[in-house]
Amino acid sequence: MPASAPKSGYDVLIIGAGHNGLVCAAYLARAGRRVLVLEAASIVGGAAVTREFAPGFTVSACAHLLYQMPQTLYRELALERHGLSLIARQLPTLALARDRELLLLGGSAEASHQGLIGPDVAAYPDYLREMTRYAAALAPIFHRAPPRLGSGAFADQVALLRLGWQIRKLGRKSMRELLRIGGMNAYDLLQEHFTDPLLQGALGFDAVLGTNFGPRSPGSVLTLLCRLAAQSDAGEGVLMQPRGGLGSLTAALARAAGAAGAEIRTDAEVARILVAEDQASGVELASGEKLMAPIVVSNADPKNTFLKLLGTQHLDTGFVRRVHHLRSQGLAAKLHLALKGLPNFHGANAAALRGRLLLSPSLQHLERAFNSTKYGEYSTAPVMEITLPTLNDPTLAPPGAHVLSAIVQYVPHTLKNGWEGAREQCIASLVAALAEYAPDLPGLIQSAELLTPADLERQFRMHGGHWHHGELAFDQFYMVRPVPGAAQYATPLAGLFLCGAGSHPGGGVMGHAGRNAARAILAARKAA
Repeated sequence: MPASAPKSGYDVLIIGAGHNGLVCAAYLARAGRRVLVLEAASIVGGAAVTREFAPGFTVSACAHLLYQMPQTLYRELALERHGLSLIARQLPTLALARDRELLLLGGSAEASHQGLIGPDVAAYPDYLREMTRYAAALAPIFHRAPPRLGSGAFADQVALLRLGWQIRKLGRKSMRELLRIGGMNAYDLLQEHFTDPLLQGALGFDAVLGTNFGPRSPGSVLTLLCRLAAQSDAGEGVLMQPRGGLGSLTAALARAAGAAGAEIRTDAEVARILVAEDQASGVELASGEKLMAPIVVSNADPKNTFLKLLGTQHLDTGFVRRVHHLRSQGLAAKLHLALKGLPNFHGANAAALRGRLLLSPSLQHLERAFNSTKYGEYSTAPVMEITLPTLNDPTLAPPGAHVLSAIVQYVPHTLKNGWEGAREQCIASLVAALAEYAPDLPGLIQSAELLTPADLERQFRMHGGHWHHGELAFDQFYMVRPVPGAAQYATPLAGLFLCGAGSHPGGGVMGHAGRNAARAILAARKAA
């Protein structure tokens, strides 16, 4: 066969070996499909990889904790048998403070909490109990493709009735309350329930993490409920740290897919999706090699999939317009610090430092940090989710040394005066903010790395550097995610499917999108 001749022999080609692509590959291969996964990077994992950022120091590149993947997926893919080891479970959340007792919140409704003050001592357990009930009612929608809008199909009507019944089972009072708060902003919700600014700030942070929202933004309660729903579905292991970082999770997913019969090729960048007779027919790699299959599944974000890999000439003008308008500009950055010793955070003991630390002292602080991005600036008073992963896994750094990993809100993709020359200033500002809570930290730093949304876009091929491949908001959620016409994993082009974070139910290391996409593909082929 000539070297330029297209190669076939596969039922499905999957673009991208991020966690959703690997999950999709595993389920399709388990169903007997011949699957090839194509990854542009030299290792699998997408943004969920473990990488060295300084000599001897390794870190999870983007997400650094595991708290949203359902237990059913762990069991079905036998991830522990394929090498996944969870070195820490049910990690606590510690809200940092300088002039008062720290606030320690457990990872579940049953876990203990310390540092609550005044009326919040009684209000917090009641709030958590009720929000957990709402989350449990919403969690089942994560497991299924959304129903189609305006469809008279029996299956779509059943799906809507099932969702309505899940909410109705809450009881009349709780159902009304859920409908009331669903479109609210987190600021108003938390002001209603609590008086302590530190507690409000800690809970508000979870409503805006990874989004383009401030706590006063309408719909920020929706993002909070989605986070809680995913955590509810993850079961008792919520807030876990895998041994070896998040890269060990995706390595286990790759082994599970391989054991099921899927093939994975790295250093295989897809340049374009091939089309024949108005349907996807394969892909062409950057090397010029062509691979043919009747089904192509993209784990890339929707904008890269439709506007770059496929091309607008194969799509309806109205659909292209909707994709262009998809909001996918990231505001979350990642800070990595290589430390020669363990920093001393005010009032925090070693056990608390093993968990998740939040620098989010109040809702007002959150809102001011968000305001800076409206003018193309990073906040000089940022908010962060911080981990010290080496306390649980010393193999990530040399003996006695430590890694600090922080997700930083809010850092714009495009800085007003450009990132050239501003990166070191931003790092200095972030270190100064951390030093207010750990004064000895600056003297421990051996190396620092900041991945802005623009860096994330370049390194992980995420349009706009958005961790969720698109904003999670009412007009980009559930039945209209990412856009009408591509909300059930199938796309307007026959044979082309989506399986990434831009699809329902969204971002986070969950795997739901990959599993749901595999089911949709199998159902579509069966119906055909």
